Amino acid sequence: MENKVKIIVATHKKYDMPKDSIYLPLHVGHEGKKAIGYIGDNTGDNISTKNSSFCELTGMYWAWKNLDSDYLGLAHYRRHFSVKSTLYRVFHQKKDCILTSKELEKLIPEYKIVVPKKRKYYIETLYSHYVHTHYKEHLDIAKEIIKQRYPEYLSDFEKVINRTYGHMFNMYIMEKELSDQYCMWLFDILFEIEKRVDATLYSTFQARFYGRISEILFNVWLSHQGISYKEIPCIHLEKINWGKKISAFLAAKLLRKKYEGSF
Repeated sequence: MENKVKIIVATHKKYDMPKDSIYLPLHVGHEGKKAIGYIGDNTGDNISTKNSSFCELTGMYWAWKNLDSDYLGLAHYRRHFSVKSTLYRVFHQKKDCILTSKELEKLIPEYKIVVPKKRKYYIETLYSHYVHTHYKEHLDIAKEIIKQRYPEYLSDFEKVINRTYGHMFNMYIMEKELSDQYCMWLFDILFEIEKRVDATLYSTFQARFYGRISEILFNVWLSHQGISYKEIPCIHLEKINWGKKISAFLAAKLLRKKYEGSF
């Protein structure tokens, strides 16, 4: 199974990683940084130096260019796929609930794409949420590039940004051929955005907008493919501060206060 599937686990620090052989811990943004014991995203064809703004996407790019497997996926050091029941997750440590190779074998090849369950915003569309928490020009420029380079995706873009839900976190497990197609499309758009937006105008937190735009663009690409996919839960290994998260969400919605940190 390990030769068939490889899921990179994007991380910037040492962590308790899954032991299953399908997982490959990857030090993203490794260029110029102290080694932490994992393979870095600065080998082969890479964009490691862009990590401060591209986030886990430097890992996605590295995997696209340097790994050879039938299926390719991306998870985060503190965020993983899981198919364990809610009851099981209540009585077990979260690290013991991470998706295993045996569990994944039951999903592929029936499904070519596995994604996290939808995140629902209820009172916000993906566009309005982005506008309230970040800067609207990022999505507006992305739309203009799609209109110019991939006009067949324009209706999907409009449909997706007006939804109140989406598959987030840049996480997926996908047939490698499809993953290659997605990455070619995605990075072509992102590199063009890079030419049109001056990231130095934003705070360190807000300058990480490429990783956030791509969350929405993934849904656009997925919508256009017309391929059936499997949604499975996403578990967080660390505690989420829901009080601060909800407060920040409402402040962005009601007071137009931009996000300046993760919770």
